[in-house]
Amino acid sequence: MSKKFRWTGEVELTKDLTLLILIGGIYSLSISLSNTFVNIYLWKQTGEFVDLGIYNLSIVIFQPLTFILAGRWAKKIDRVIVLRIGVIFLAVFYIVVLLVGEHAAHYLFVLGALLGVGYGFYWLAFNVLTFEITEPETRDFFNGFLGTLTSAGGMIGPVLAGAIISRFISYKGYTIVFGISLFLFSLAVVLSFSLRRRPSEGKYLFRRILQERKYNKNWSLITSAHFFQGLREGTFLFIISVFVFITTKSEFALGTFGLINSGVSFIAYYAASRIIKKHYRKRAIMLGGLILYGAIFLIIFNVTYPRLLLYAGTIAIAYPMLLVPYISTTYDVIGRGWKAAEMRIEYIVVRELFLNGGRITSIIMFIIAVTQFDEAKSIPILLAILGAGHACIYLFIRKVHLDEPLPSPRT
Repeated sequence: MSKKFRWTGEVELTKDLTLLILIGGIYSLSISLSNTFVNIYLWKQTGEFVDLGIYNLSIVIFQPLTFILAGRWAKKIDRVIVLRIGVIFLAVFYIVVLLVGEHAAHYLFVLGALLGVGYGFYWLAFNVLTFEITEPETRDFFNGFLGTLTSAGGMIGPVLAGAIISRFISYKGYTIVFGISLFLFSLAVVLSFSLRRRPSEGKYLFRRILQERKYNKNWSLITSAHFFQGLREGTFLFIISVFVFITTKSEFALGTFGLINSGVSFIAYYAASRIIKKHYRKRAIMLGGLILYGAIFLIIFNVTYPRLLLYAGTIAIAYPMLLVPYISTTYDVIGRGWKAAEMRIEYIVVRELFLNGGRITSIIMFIIAVTQFDEAKSIPILLAILGAGHACIYLFIRKVHLDEPLPSPRT
């Protein structure tokens, strides 16, 4: 059963496609509501950059390890069940945060591990379901529309959370926000029961798809691009929000930062999904990567709140420009890969290993910088280096050619 709507650009909306968009939107709302504030919650308890590094490092270590396990389970049971397990672990994370309260800083590694496991199960299943439910003709719409929902959640979540947290003294506001996130993840679990079961069969050939990089040039280029994507994301995913809080001492100001970022992003994702056609993908990726790198120099040497807000608006334009065609290209490469229909799970796992390999490298470099050198001098230099990650993506993507003949069959 499917429907077409004018606002979708005549893209056919099936029941599973609609449910997947809804689950992704709820996930994004919950994450935007509280995930940024978890880092601030921990920062207020310890005031140490190295502690934030340890917490985030544990996330990106457990995430790829879980991806490998989740991939095996997705081959043996059902991708929808794996998705459900991921959301349940994310809910458990917020339960633990609520239980340990002001002692959360003593459980950095445990909290990071829970979140990493939740991310691993969730994103393995979500990415595989995206690959199965969408087609080449609908992927740009799906990625763009999901980005639009993510941005909408990003507008509501941070401001709402910032307002709640600022309204209460001590940590009571944080407790309310984390409780709302717990409810949203519970809702996502309920929605997942409406997805059509998608059992899988066959052997789990993770190592074989890792070796496929030797035979498939496009696959080698895409995985290398994901490592550099992770190189920026690893540190930037948490350090910018901390900069905002250190500069303003206000959770509401951090919420306003998120509002501006997501408000601009909301429009940019919609525009990117409608404007960036297949033949413009590489140019869009190049331009988006260059803008993302240039934006860093707005803040690394002179951090002020107005500059941070300008940075938020700038990257909100650049990310959709890069990510919408980049994600679509990635799925197209996988779709043309060796035994893609049978090995789609393994392709997703290997891609995530490279992405998180970049994140792990990034955070280890951050921990070294803040423990071995002066923070005020080392962090700006480090960000200038790591920030080039998204710009480097184009160096690999420009060599990807989807119109070339498929590689010869291999066993």
